[in-house]
Amino acid sequence: MIAEFDQYPIFYFTNHNAIQGPGEIECMPDHFQKLDFELEVAAVIGKKGRNITAAEADDYIAGFTIMNDMSARTLQMEEMLLNLGPAKGKDFSTVIGPWLVTPDELLEYKTSAKSGHTGNTYNLEMTCTVNGKQVSAGNMADMDWTFAEIIERCAYGVDILPGDVIGSGTVGTGCFLELNGTGLLNDSNFKPQWLQDGDVVEMEITGLGHLSNTIKKVDTDFSILTLKKK
Repeated sequence: MIAEFDQYPIFYFTNHNAIQGPGEIECMPDHFQKLDFELEVAAVIGKKGRNITAAEADDYIAGFTIMNDMSARTLQMEEMLLNLGPAKGKDFSTVIGPWLVTPDELLEYKTSAKSGHTGNTYNLEMTCTVNGKQVSAGNMADMDWTFAEIIERCAYGVDILPGDVIGSGTVGTGCFLELNGTGLLNDSNFKPQWLQDGDVVEMEITGLGHLSNTIKKVDTDFSILTLKKK
């Protein structure tokens, strides 16, 4: 990662109209050009605030849930060449659920933040399987920046509101983009894997439950990738 990764927490805004829960996820043909999952924890804000310091930010969290931040990598990477950050590659589906677990229900898992950081964190094991095969494993305690520090930056000069959902960022090994990159680095014959029509993606996090989704391809030939000017 670049040096700035350790200097401040970065975030982007996604589409609040594309929130989904357990069940089918409908994806367009262009989404299947390197369709990916992202294994994350999400914090849900419980009260309005503004200019909140990290030392007080945990008091604004109503609870935590599992998040699958779906990603269409071909669309995402094309747009990021223009230095605009994620847009069409991220706006079609963000999956959360199945439960909202309040912080007091996770007290037994509470642990210390990393050195030099402020805020609560939790020892929560995280796994993801695709079609019954485990592809990812990590722990919420591995987060470098705490949710409190992320909230501190999010709320600088703006309001955060009840119901706002803030993702943790992808846990290490928590997406095919990373897994494929590591695989190819270690073995030039490695075959990259991406999500396909009919795949079942299941995420489980200690204390937060089990989130299951089935990927479904929309029956259409409509493609925005074909609209690119030559």
